[in-house]
Amino acid sequence: MRRTCVLVVLLTLVLTGCSGGSGGSGSGSGGAEAEPSPERVGEWWRPRPGLDWQWQLTGRLDTTVDVPVYDIDGFHHSKETVDALHRDGRKVVCYLSTGAWEDFRPDADDFPRSVIGRGNGWEGERWLDIRRTDVLEPLMAERLDMCRDKGFDAVEPDNMDGYRNRTGFPLTAADQLRYNRLIARLAHDRGMAVGLKNDLDQIPELVGDFDFAVNEQCAQYGECERLTPFVEAGKAVFHAEYELPTARFCAGSRRLELSSLLKRWSLDAWRRTC
Repeated sequence: MRRTCVLVVLLTLVLTGCSGGSGGSGSGSGGAEAEPSPERVGEWWRPRPGLDWQWQLTGRLDTTVDVPVYDIDGFHHSKETVDALHRDGRKVVCYLSTGAWEDFRPDADDFPRSVIGRGNGWEGERWLDIRRTDVLEPLMAERLDMCRDKGFDAVEPDNMDGYRNRTGFPLTAADQLRYNRLIARLAHDRGMAVGLKNDLDQIPELVGDFDFAVNEQCAQYGECERLTPFVEAGKAVFHAEYELPTARFCAGSRRLELSSLLKRWSLDAWRRTC
């Protein structure tokens, strides 16, 4: 589906990048909602390929890992923690689940039962009905306000591929594109970068909306080359494996310019790098 290039005026005339694209990706996406979006212009951080990173979502935070990027749980950590990481020269990513309800979060009771679906395989978590943006947009806006107010530089929104899973709702690829772009817009409106978590099938449509990618196990499943559009666009791919030794994926990661780690499933402080 062809689309028209758009001139966006932000204070002064700024010419945004504009490229033609196809609305179909083999995932069944289509219709007006599935059209690619132009790159947004803003002052948020834009991580480049090859940056080393630490991903820790559980346990006492180890702030001694000498890397430029930390990805940590947005609810668990305070502004003081983020500020301390900034003083050490780190950029800090706010992990949030935007596609699943979690019964252990302080805002869990704010989600009506009508938008909560099947379990997603993790204890206390259930898929959300992402079609219900009337309900979810204000809830996610509050979560992203929290990340902004704590000083995070970016957001890692998790569970962004519900349409490929048994959620309890008849979600389509177009529903997912619409919702993922909503989350990206909410982050950008707050001056934060935003990463596309997994959702490999929709990378061609979404690479222009997101500033980096976060991927799990692309080497184990032979999928890492599908992340190339992010690298070609000058955007980092933060990648983690859980079950392969580094000898099995590091050579490929270096070739593809991925920022790769070996982590435990618990995502505690332990890490091995390429």
